[in-house]
Amino acid sequence: MKCTLCFPAIFLLFSLSAGAQNNSKRTLKPSDIFKINSVNTPVVSPDGKWVVYTVTNMDSAKDQSFTHLHMVSWDGRETLQLTRGEGSETSPQWSPDGKFISFLSSREGEKNQVWLLNLKGGEPDKVTDEKGEISNYGWSPDSKKLVLEMKDSLDTTVYNKRKPYVINRYKFKEDIEGYAYDTRKTHLYIFDIASKTSFALTKGKFNETDPAWSPTGDKIVFVSNQTSDPDRNRNKDIWVIDPSEGAVPSRVTTWKGGDESPRWSPDGKWIAYMRTNNEDNSDYYDQEVLCITSVNEGEPKLLSKNLDRPVYVHRWSKDGKTITGLVEDDIETYLASFNLSTGEVSKIAGGKRTFMVAEPRKDGGWAALMAEPQVPGEIYAVQPGGEIRKLSHMNDGFLDSLSLARVVKYQSKSKDGTLVSGLLYYPPSGDTTNLPLVFFLHGGPVAQDEYGFDQTCQMIAANGFAVASVNYRGSSGRGLKYSKVISGNWGGLEVMDILGAADHLVAKGIANPKKLGIGGWSYGGMLTDYTIASDKRFAAACSGAGTAAPLSLYGVDMYINQYEYEIGQPWIKGNLGKYLKISYPFLHADRIKTPTLFMGGDKDFNVPLNGGEQMYQALRALDVPTELVVYPGQFHGFTQPSFIMDRYERYWQWFDKYLKQ
Repeated sequence: MKCTLCFPAIFLLFSLSAGAQNNSKRTLKPSDIFKINSVNTPVVSPDGKWVVYTVTNMDSAKDQSFTHLHMVSWDGRETLQLTRGEGSETSPQWSPDGKFISFLSSREGEKNQVWLLNLKGGEPDKVTDEKGEISNYGWSPDSKKLVLEMKDSLDTTVYNKRKPYVINRYKFKEDIEGYAYDTRKTHLYIFDIASKTSFALTKGKFNETDPAWSPTGDKIVFVSNQTSDPDRNRNKDIWVIDPSEGAVPSRVTTWKGGDESPRWSPDGKWIAYMRTNNEDNSDYYDQEVLCITSVNEGEPKLLSKNLDRPVYVHRWSKDGKTITGLVEDDIETYLASFNLSTGEVSKIAGGKRTFMVAEPRKDGGWAALMAEPQVPGEIYAVQPGGEIRKLSHMNDGFLDSLSLARVVKYQSKSKDGTLVSGLLYYPPSGDTTNLPLVFFLHGGPVAQDEYGFDQTCQMIAANGFAVASVNYRGSSGRGLKYSKVISGNWGGLEVMDILGAADHLVAKGIANPKKLGIGGWSYGGMLTDYTIASDKRFAAACSGAGTAAPLSLYGVDMYINQYEYEIGQPWIKGNLGKYLKISYPFLHADRIKTPTLFMGGDKDFNVPLNGGEQMYQALRALDVPTELVVYPGQFHGFTQPSFIMDRYERYWQWFDKYLKQ
């Protein structure tokens, strides 16, 4: 989403140097994925003088991604790369005494271990050598111990043999993890750094995750669903336990919905956490509420209940008087402060940008991960008054060479009068009227397109197209009612919103009505199928990782709880009609005339490839131009760089073929 260098004809009379500067810029191309650095995970040092963060690069020769640690001083004057090599390092943390930076890495084996990097110098030291799979960890306040979140060790004598998968769980599939025949659990362990010994803090048949030490070191908070069948509900609760062998945990929350992401107040008297808006077992359109609760007694305080917007990534201020969080609000995600005594919510920093993380600093301010329409995520210093100063510059040189799409917000009205927001990407050429235009739809559906760096939309726009996103009903950022209104009735109101946006952009003279394309991934792929089965105006479509016949995926994908909650069991009277109604793109494929490219990974258990295969076969049988591209070894989200690049190239080729004639 970027700005363009375009000049009225009269400006061509200006100096040759100005023209040369313009000509030095080029547009984005698929191979540029190997030049864009992905910045993440800022963590502020205890003294507030440094910020450590991760940078992920794609390696074209090895066709892999590698993540390494970098560090920048708070004044932005010093930057250091802390780790290198072919391994990756994630989850950086500072020891509370400020002497070490810790991280997770599998650089010496197949499983993650905790490593320590001494700030005095030297190579990182592998401090743990556990047999289980460490997924998370946290420091004790005295910097002498770690709490490890670790999956039980694997009996290789059993699992290395080719044997049948014996499955008896209700929810038996998960993307990336695969079939749920592995009955191992995730428990908490206390690891002593000096002796390099550990003991199990929790045991049993349930999973315990998201641990954190209390400021005094006498308690550990964690999350666990300890109902009779956790597969059938989302009833996670907050628990606390003494960090001693044989200790018994006590439950802090009793909400029948989900409670998660616990964080101690600086004085250890309160726990801030996120809880679901309602107690239904499976409500995919819910938005979490920021809460605080006493460790010992009393009802929780619902800090963001009346805000009616999703809140994420909450952090206590150092004085314990406020909590900051990220708030999604109609194409924007801003940094907000929640005052515990008054209940007041105030915006700290926002605008045409997206905040993704904000970590508090000891003496005020935050280290934030933030993106803008023409700038991928970087680390910024945010002052208490909201002033923003850039700290990392991992993409500056590369971005200076590019002319990117200019991005503006637009609003359209749907047929029933609903006001819908979206983002419009003008191609770098500077053209603004009668453009070939591609609608690219976000997944979720509970998500929103916002003022961040959208690499896919930028890539499509770089090939000479205008690109439009649509925050159709079902999206977040517009309140709970706006999200929930599509529950159990997919492909209706969302399509109305997409067509309303198309009518608006054509009426404004921006889009050429004969050169409209549409595409998306996941729920965006589903909506592509729904839309082309509802309207013949689209000259080309690219449907990725979608499905057009939900009935055929009952028990095949990982959304069994959503099917049960929203639509019900197909054999119950009245429910079959609901499934048939939302399967209309496949059951009425003969209505589709749009040439469509279907894509997906063969390891995708989120939205399995079956959905794309069915639609490809239907259009092929009907002699509608179509193609199916299967990416081997890829899950719902692609990880192999060459396949990510290939997908962009195929977007270009397909839309070129049908929209540039």
